[in-house]
Amino acid sequence: MRFTKLALRVGIVACSLAQAARAGDAIPDHPEKLVYSGLDFKLPPASGLRAQLSNGMVVYIAEDRMLPTFDLTITLRAAAAFDPEGKAGLAQLTGEQMRDGGTQDLTPEELDEKIEFLAARMRASIGDTSGRANLSCLSKDIDESLSLFASMLRYPRFDEARFRLAKERSLQNIKRRNDSTGTIEQIEWSFLMYGEDHFTNRYDTTDSLAAITREDMLSFHRKYIHPGNMIIAVAGDFEREEMLKKLEMVFASWPAGELAPKMLPKPTHTPKPGVYAIHKEDVNQGRVSIGHLGIERGSPDQYAIQVMNGILGASGFRSRIVAKVRSDEGLAYNSGSRFGQGVYYPGAFRAWFQSKSNSCAYAASIVIEEITRMTTEKVSDQDVKDTVAFSTESFPQRFESKMSVLRAYVSDEYTGRDPAYWQTYIENLKKVTPDDVLRVARKYLHPDKLVILAVGNADDVLTGGYDKAPTLKFENFGSITRLPVRNPETMKR
Repeated sequence: MRFTKLALRVGIVACSLAQAARAGDAIPDHPEKLVYSGLDFKLPPASGLRAQLSNGMVVYIAEDRMLPTFDLTITLRAAAAFDPEGKAGLAQLTGEQMRDGGTQDLTPEELDEKIEFLAARMRASIGDTSGRANLSCLSKDIDESLSLFASMLRYPRFDEARFRLAKERSLQNIKRRNDSTGTIEQIEWSFLMYGEDHFTNRYDTTDSLAAITREDMLSFHRKYIHPGNMIIAVAGDFEREEMLKKLEMVFASWPAGELAPKMLPKPTHTPKPGVYAIHKEDVNQGRVSIGHLGIERGSPDQYAIQVMNGILGASGFRSRIVAKVRSDEGLAYNSGSRFGQGVYYPGAFRAWFQSKSNSCAYAASIVIEEITRMTTEKVSDQDVKDTVAFSTESFPQRFESKMSVLRAYVSDEYTGRDPAYWQTYIENLKKVTPDDVLRVARKYLHPDKLVILAVGNADDVLTGGYDKAPTLKFENFGSITRLPVRNPETMKR
């Protein structure tokens, strides 16, 4: 990996020197003095990639002749949000067993063998708000692989033996939930933000898994897995019109069923500010999350918020939290921030770090200070310029392949975002000013309403005692609530 990165850097410098030589310019005496032309990266419009089959299925399609390969992804309007009461985990198991449980005509072992013989990859999964099914194969095997893939989706066997194994595997995963402070932090942060009753916090338990039957999977499949709830993205070594005909042959006879809801329940919970600590005795570092609810997507302030959060903690080493907590103080390897702009419900603003137990309070004070400073001091023109440049330079990496472009447009269609969003994305970021950043920081950052979660050896984390601030403790930031770790098998305290 190091050799590859070094070779890439050398190649970039060599290319730049060669361009300078061809242009007749003086070759700089140091790579840092190289001047590059402006980045001009534009995505093809969604309309030129979009098609529709006779049964209404939307297809985003792009020819890609670089390699003799074929990639297809189907986004499914099927989600854990639709799990029946008392059967959390049904959607996840259904998605997994569409692939692992065989087909109407093939046992699981026969399906595995056929996929292996074709050197193909077929997967299916269902998450909180959507599902996905993937096929990758060589272009010479498109017909056979596509037929097998469609059979897997349309006629899953849901083999009983594989189903039992999957449930046993899920039970083992449940028992390991509290092994990692990272998992505990992730779970508890979601509960603190969205409450006990929101569907995002509906975890499978030993009881819910025991209640799920094969008939439940068949019922879930019949209701949600059909062309009316599917959007296709397909890229590879093929002719566009010929591929559309193949997709028509494979999917047109599959009738669309009941359409799944496009909107999902919003949380009713209001986060309560304060310090929350969860004890895990066998660790010497603490994980700390600091934040509050964010907003829903589509705000006219979305670009200014992105720049604001980039300056605060999301633009790598140049961002303030990373520079102060990691680079200047050496308190954490991993730190940063994210301002969530949710699709179906408000996202969450969260700043985070992991540090030694006794230095967590000191690191937290730095993060809180930087959050507050964003609301009281105007950032510089250079801060904005650097952050926008970071987003501009990293923008093409989001679309490193034709399939990644298609998936972005599929996601936009699935969630109802304007397909022109990406066409004006950089332009809108460049319109943000320091005044905009201060305005949105004052509007959307709330230093007085912070939820602070610390996971680790709570006795040591809460005691503090770091040499630069020996008397600083988490009690300085608000009332402390010590939360028992949840029972992994019931998700109750």
